[in-house]
Amino acid sequence: MARKDNQQVESQKQELNQDAIQEEEVESNERELSGWIRYVFLAIAVIGALYHIIVLNFAPQDPWVFRSTHLVFGLVLGLLLFPGWGSKKNKIHIIDWILILVSIYIGYYIYANLDQLLFRMGVAPTDMDVYVSIAGILIIIELTRRTSGWVLPILAGVFVAYAYLGPYLPGILQHQGYSVERFVTYIFGLDGVFGVTLDVSSKYIVLFIIFGAFLQISKVGQYFIDVAFAIAGGMRGGPAKVSVFSSGLMGMMNGTSAGNAVATGSLTIPLMKKVGYTPRFAAATEATASAGGQLLPPIMGAGAFIMAEILGVKYSEIILAALIPAILYFVSVYFMIDFEALKRGMKGLSRDKLPKFKDIAKQSYLILPIILLITMLVNGYSIILSGTVGIVSSLVASWFSKSTRMGIKKTALALELGMKQSIQLIAVIATAGIIVGVIALTGVGMRFSSMLLAIADSNVLLALIFAMLLSIILGMGMPTTAAYAIAASVVAPGLIKIGIDPLVAHMFVFYYAVISAITPPVALASYAASGIAGTDPMRTAFTSFKLGLAAYIVPFMFFYSPELLMTNETGLEIILVAITALIGVYLLAAAAQGWFFKTYAGWLVRAMLFVAAVLLIYVDYMLDFVALALVLVAGFIQWRRGKDSSQEKAA
Repeated sequence: MARKDNQQVESQKQELNQDAIQEEEVESNERELSGWIRYVFLAIAVIGALYHIIVLNFAPQDPWVFRSTHLVFGLVLGLLLFPGWGSKKNKIHIIDWILILVSIYIGYYIYANLDQLLFRMGVAPTDMDVYVSIAGILIIIELTRRTSGWVLPILAGVFVAYAYLGPYLPGILQHQGYSVERFVTYIFGLDGVFGVTLDVSSKYIVLFIIFGAFLQISKVGQYFIDVAFAIAGGMRGGPAKVSVFSSGLMGMMNGTSAGNAVATGSLTIPLMKKVGYTPRFAAATEATASAGGQLLPPIMGAGAFIMAEILGVKYSEIILAALIPAILYFVSVYFMIDFEALKRGMKGLSRDKLPKFKDIAKQSYLILPIILLITMLVNGYSIILSGTVGIVSSLVASWFSKSTRMGIKKTALALELGMKQSIQLIAVIATAGIIVGVIALTGVGMRFSSMLLAIADSNVLLALIFAMLLSIILGMGMPTTAAYAIAASVVAPGLIKIGIDPLVAHMFVFYYAVISAITPPVALASYAASGIAGTDPMRTAFTSFKLGLAAYIVPFMFFYSPELLMTNETGLEIILVAITALIGVYLLAAAAQGWFFKTYAGWLVRAMLFVAAVLLIYVDYMLDFVALALVLVAGFIQWRRGKDSSQEKAA
């Protein structure tokens, strides 16, 4: 028996050490702007960034005018930067210039006819209202295709088709149908494209992306990575643990898991491969950590802003509720990579290859903008003021050292970078607004609510599983903010209708919208990381799924144990539930990785550990004792296996 176990161990080690995949480069789909076009793009981007900062803080505008101008900046910059097709991609085609002029006219048309549009859009539109709406919808969908691929445009197309095919559909999907004039002007109004999603994008998301750009140009972002390397780089499998820390910190600010995977993965993935991780595991680790950044307070990839806006609660309530679940997610990923390092017998990087604590301490002032931002948010200052102070403090912090100092040129580059990184999110948020508009117009969201209510009458757990699958499917192929906005419109109302607390319901769908980025078959973050690692995208996606396994269970944890969201419970209850949940994610990682008590675990032990982890979800001390008994039995089996193996080696 022991000999068979040893043979199994050796075969597993051989399988782990197979590494025959060559590295390949990620090709950008952006134009390489040059000449006068480059300066035009820079000028528009800088003006756009300053426009948002000034309007939000000093010169408020009508919401529809501000949102439409925000959209126009995104469309113009996007059409300049992203080609529509492959040939001569660095040359801006005449069609792009026409679309740019049309985009500008759309913004002017809304501004010039605002008073009338407020009363006639979606009700009694003119012919020009219809033409402007159709043009705007088509340009938005086209830019989304250019920046994010076909998934979201196709999904939007399905919803648009549903608006016209509704009268011919059976059952709960049937509706009365709408004329083209009413439909397009409703969708291109304040209940669709210019609704809550673009409102949050214009007020909060762009501001924090600009903040992230200032952190990047001022080297604060690199300082995060240096701190992570200094702390975790010397541990076993150190670069993977660095990836968890750095990707989490950077990912919470940029609103796109795939973008974060590329940004931080270009540094961490090669280092993970260097210390012994396979390319697939390295890419999966980066993708999982990058997706998890969207769950991390205080910014949560801008998802927290949308949630606070929809729920009408204080922003501080959202980030407090998100804290323990985010910790559980990252602790689980940490254990996953630690077990992988144990299986491979890895060591960390040598201290001479890591940043020195002395040098890091000298630059500790670089972290002050983050501390200031978090302090202001937690103490109830407005999100806009906090973000603006964060931008200014990043600029000021850069002046303390010659190597980080931002002058006029670097400041302009930071403003440009902020708007450049906002283009994709503006496009997908606007397209998400199209889908949200269809949901509001047709009432399909309420129909899904009724379906969930019918399922919950027989089994609430089954209703939650259905909500989980629907949130993941709706979020596949999309950035987090758009994925959550759609899931919040379709799925969350149904959960609330069956009696679930609104905060729990929205946090539930938010989690699954986030992890759709690492869920096969459309796992954007995994695919982006696999390009850097040079490994198979689909196999990377399945490895990411395994590493992020806790994220698929944590939402059920805070449904069955609402103490994890720290809402109305006492401190003792929160501590006890948090401890059992931490033990649960540890056991989950051990089951997934097949490693327990310093040796490989067979399928029986892994099954016992998984069941124990699931039992710890519930706030029930009897189930906790059953879980403890399973762990003790599993530990005894592993102890016997390790003892038999040691005796055989001695013989």
